[in-house]
Amino acid sequence: MKISEEEFKRLEIRIDELIQTCEQLKEENRLLKAQQQSYSSERAKLLDKQEEARHRVESMINRLKALETSS
Repeated sequence: MKISEEEFKRLEIRIDELIQTCEQLKEENRLLKAQQQSYSSERAKLLDKQEEARHRVESMINRLKALETSS
């Protein structure tokens, strides 16, 4: 079976389109991974801040209780 010049050209165009799509997906994937890393880092920082705030609130509550019992 012989491939005509027209079929060969269509196949070549399609392959070029697939290569371009693949490159776009690679770049999109790279950007998404970077974004995910950034969000993970931000989440860890926020969790640390939340924990710090919780300790501070607990400390204030304990001081208030101590003041209350000493009065």
